[in-house]
Amino acid sequence: MSDAFANIGTGGPIILLLAVMSVFSLALIIYKIVQLSPVLKGAATRDAALASFEAGNPEDARRQAETGTAPADRVLAFAIQSLEKGRSGPALMTELMRRGNEELARMNSHIRVLELIAMISPLLGLLGTVLGMIQSFQELEMAEGAANASVLAGGIWQALLTTAAGLLVAIPAAVGASLLSGRAERGAQLIEGAISQLMLIADQPRK
Repeated sequence: MSDAFANIGTGGPIILLLAVMSVFSLALIIYKIVQLSPVLKGAATRDAALASFEAGNPEDARRQAETGTAPADRVLAFAIQSLEKGRSGPALMTELMRRGNEELARMNSHIRVLELIAMISPLLGLLGTVLGMIQSFQELEMAEGAANASVLAGGIWQALLTTAAGLLVAIPAAVGASLLSGRAERGAQLIEGAISQLMLIADQPRK
C-alpha cells in the first residue's frame, strides 16, 4: 500500500487523505439515510390523531400521535398533551417552536460535515496537482533538457490524479448533503403543517 502511494509522488499523502475522507463521507451518508428514513412517514397517523382531537377525544389523539416515529409526530403529541392540560397562547407556541427547532437541528446534524468535505476535497486535489506539477518541472530542470517527453508526461498524469480523486470524493458528498438537507427541510414543513392544523382545530368554537 505504501509503495503504491509512493509511486504517485507528492500526491500520495493527499490521495490517502482523500481516501479516508471518502470512506468517512460514505459512512456518514448511510448513517443519515437511516436516521432520516422515518422523517416523512406517519401522515395517516397524524391525520387520525387530528381527527380524534377534532372529535373531542384529545387523549386518543395523543396516544395515536405517540405511536408515530417522525419528528412531526413527537411535536404533535406534545402539542396535544399541552392543549389537553389547558396550556395555550404565545407560551405554548414558543415552546412548540423550540421543539421544532430542536428536531430540525437533529435532522440537519452532520450534514454540514458533508458540505465541508464537498468543499475542501477539490481544493485538496488541486493542491496535490500543483505540488505534483512543481515536482515534475523541478525534475525537468534538474535533467537540463535530458528528460524525455514520456518522463514528463508520467509526472503530469500523476499530478492530475489528485484532482480526479478530489472530485470523486466531492461529488457524492455534495449530492448526499443536498438530498439529505432537502429531506430535513421537508420534515420541518411537516412539523409546521401538523401544528398549524392542530391549532386551527383548537381555535374552532366548540358546539
